[in-house]
Amino acid sequence: MLSERHELNKIALSELKKDVEKTRQFSSYFSKMADLLLFLNEIYDTKEKSLEQLKQWNKIWYEEVSPEKYVDSLGNPAFCVQEYGKDYGQIFSFLYTEMRSGFIYAIEGRLFDLVINNELFLEISNLFLAGEEHPQQIKNIIFDHMRDYSEDVYEYRVREQLDPELNFATKIVMESDLSNPDILYQYGEYISKNEIDMLKFLNKLPREEITAMAKTYVDGFHEGFIVNNIDMSQKRSVNIRYTIGFEPVVREAVRLFAEIGLAPIIYRCGKSVLTRGLNKIGYISSSPNPQYEYDHRYDQAVFFDNRFMKHKLECYHNAYERYKEEAYVFAGPACMETFGETPFLPENKEENLKLTKKQQELSVEFQIKASEIMNQYIKPEQRSFTIIAYPIPEIGDRFEEIFREVVKVNTLDKDKYRKIQQHLIDTLDQAVEVHIKGKGENKTDLYVAMHEMGNPSKETNFENCLADVNIPVGEVFTSPKLTGTNGVLHVGEVYLNDLKFVDLEITFKDGMISEYTCKNFETEKENKAFIKENLLYNRDTLPMGEFAIGTNTTAYVMAKKYDILYQLPILIVEKMGPHFAVGDTCYSHCEETEVHNPDGKEIVAKYNECSKEGEYFQCHTDITIPYEELDSICAITLGGDEILLIKDGKFVLFGTETLNEPLTEID
Repeated sequence: MLSERHELNKIALSELKKDVEKTRQFSSYFSKMADLLLFLNEIYDTKEKSLEQLKQWNKIWYEEVSPEKYVDSLGNPAFCVQEYGKDYGQIFSFLYTEMRSGFIYAIEGRLFDLVINNELFLEISNLFLAGEEHPQQIKNIIFDHMRDYSEDVYEYRVREQLDPELNFATKIVMESDLSNPDILYQYGEYISKNEIDMLKFLNKLPREEITAMAKTYVDGFHEGFIVNNIDMSQKRSVNIRYTIGFEPVVREAVRLFAEIGLAPIIYRCGKSVLTRGLNKIGYISSSPNPQYEYDHRYDQAVFFDNRFMKHKLECYHNAYERYKEEAYVFAGPACMETFGETPFLPENKEENLKLTKKQQELSVEFQIKASEIMNQYIKPEQRSFTIIAYPIPEIGDRFEEIFREVVKVNTLDKDKYRKIQQHLIDTLDQAVEVHIKGKGENKTDLYVAMHEMGNPSKETNFENCLADVNIPVGEVFTSPKLTGTNGVLHVGEVYLNDLKFVDLEITFKDGMISEYTCKNFETEKENKAFIKENLLYNRDTLPMGEFAIGTNTTAYVMAKKYDILYQLPILIVEKMGPHFAVGDTCYSHCEETEVHNPDGKEIVAKYNECSKEGEYFQCHTDITIPYEELDSICAITLGGDEILLIKDGKFVLFGTETLNEPLTEID
C-alpha cells in the first residue's frame, strides 16, 4: 500500500536525521535532504491547504534556488563539487534537483511520485550510513530506480497529455475566484510578481476584450482544420498551453473550445529528469532561476544509456497503445506564449553533468523514434495547432501600452496582407534561387535554391501565411531545395529557445550546416559546444528546413518604438525580416496533405532531399535577420535576371511598397 510506504518513509527520514553523523563528511548534505523531504511529506499530509499556506510554502520552496541563494545551494553543481568532490558532488546536485520535483507532487496530491522519490533518496542514504558508498554503486541504484518506475511515470505522462479527466489545472482555471491573485499558488509552480501582476492586469480589462483575445486564439486553431481540409468531426479534446497569470483568457478559451466540441487538456511541464526536456511543454510560470535550470538540462547523463533508451521507447509505445482512443480524438495543441523576461546569457560550468558523445547520439535517436511512436497514434496530418504570444509585466514600465500594441499586431487585417504577399510569391515563383545579403556588420551572404515546378500556372513554392495557426500575420515561406543552397547566415544578437546567441554565424553547403560559431564564450570550443547542444540538439549537422520573408513591418516598428526587439519571441520576430529554420520543414510528416494558397495554387515545395528519404530531425528553429541588418533580397531567374524584393531594409517590389508606411515612424 502506498500509504504504508509513505508512513515508513517518514519514519526512516526521521531516523536518518538522528543518525546523520554516520554519513561522516557528507552529514550536512544528508541532513538538509532529509529536512527537504520531511517538509514535502508534511505538505502532502496537510489535507486542507489554505491559500495563505500555499503562498508561504511557495516562497520557502523556491527561495532555495533563487539567484540570491544559488551560490551556496545544493542545486548548484559547482557548490556541491566544491563541498563534496566531483564524484559525489555531481550526483548529489542531481539528486537534490530530482527531489525538488516533489513539491508539485505534494501540492497536487500525487502520492506515488512522492513515495518513489523518498525511496530513491533513502536507498542511497543507506549506503552512506553503512559506509559502503561508491559513486558507481550510487549510479547503479539511480539507473535501476529510473528503469523500474519509468513504465508508471511515462504512462501517467502520456495520459495527462491526452485525458481531459486529469483536470487538476482545469479546475483551478474554471472554478477559482480569479479576482484573488493568491489562487495562483494552487498550481505549486513558482509564482513571481509577473504572474500576480499579469492576472491583476487582465482582471482590469473589459470582458469583451478578454473574449476577443480568446477568440483570436481559438479561431486560429479551428482555422487550421479548415485551411488544411482536415476532418474535425472525430476530435474531442485540445491541449491548452499557457503561462500562469492568463487564467481569464484561458477560461474564456475553454468556453469557446467547448462550442466547437473540444474539451480542455491542461498539464504542467515536466519536472522529473524522466519527463522534462530542453524545452518546456505544458503550462509554465516564470523561472525562479534560469541558471539553475540550465545547469541541470543534461541530468539524464547519470543513467542514460542504450538499455535505458530502448526501455523508455517501449514504455512510450505501451502508454500510447493504452490510451490510443484518447490519442485518436486529440485535436492538437493551442499554445499561448509569453515574452519580456530579462534576457538570459548562461554561464557554462565545468561541474555540470554533460552527455558523452555516445549519449548525445542516443538522445538524438530517442527523439526521432519517440516522435515516430507519437505520430503513429496522433497523426500529424489529422491534427491542428495554433500559437500566439503576449508580453508579461517584466518587459518594463510600459507593459500595458506594449500589451495593447501586441494585441493590435495579433489582429492585423489578413486580406490586406494576402494581396501584398501574393505579389512577393508571384515574383519568387519565377526564381531559381534567392540571394540574401546583410549590410554593415552583418556578414550574411546566402544563395537559397528553389524547387522546380511542373505546372507554374497551378503550382507555387511559397505559402501565403495569414495568421491562422501561426499568429500574427506576415510571412511567405517555402521549403528550400538543399542542393545549391550555399553561404553564410549571420546575426549579431538573437534569442533562440530562451538563450542568447552573440554573433551567431552558420555556414551552409548544399543546404546542410557545415560550420558554425558564435561569441558567447571565450573559447571556440565552448562556443561550438553551446551551438551543438542548444541549436543542433547534439547533432553534427542540420538542413535548412525553411526560408521565409517576413512582411509585418507594424510589428517591427512596435519592437523599435519600445526597444524590445531582442525580447520578442521568434513567433513575432520571424515576421520582421527574412528567416531561416534549421531542422525539419514546416510540412514535416504532412507532405502528402494538399495545401493551397488563397489564389488556388497548390504548394508543392514541401519535401527536401532529407525528408524525401524519410529523414526527420524533430526540431525546427527559426533564425531571423532584422530589416535593419539587411542590405537586399533578390530573386534570380533562370535567365539570370535579378528582381529586387528588398533593398536597404525597405520593400521595393511593385505592390509591396505599402509595407514601408509603418517604417516612416522610425526613419
